[in-house]
Amino acid sequence: MLKGDMNKLMRQAQELQQQMGKAQEELGEMQVTGEAGGGAVAITMTGQYDLIDVKIDPAAIDPEALEMLSELVAAALQDCLEKVRQASESKMGKFSRLSGGMF
Repeated sequence: MLKGDMNKLMRQAQELQQQMGKAQEELGEMQVTGEAGGGAVAITMTGQYDLIDVKIDPAAIDPEALEMLSELVAAALQDCLEKVRQASESKMGKFSRLSGGMF
């Protein structure tokens, strides 16, 4: 009986690892965009935090206000990072709860 329980547990662990791998793959394919300044600055990343693109509206580039542009870039990056964190938690958080922190 103990061997049967152990086999069942091992199968469940393998299934959980496969599901985790699929979720990680989905995060890698996902694209998330964070914006600031009403879209004047937009940063796009994958769900695995790989930077894909940075767009800056030319109207946001004022040589007299470069500090403001820096703040917009930082705000867009922070917005994007938070969205990726939320997406990651949504996809991967369930595995932490299911595995009891084992994975």
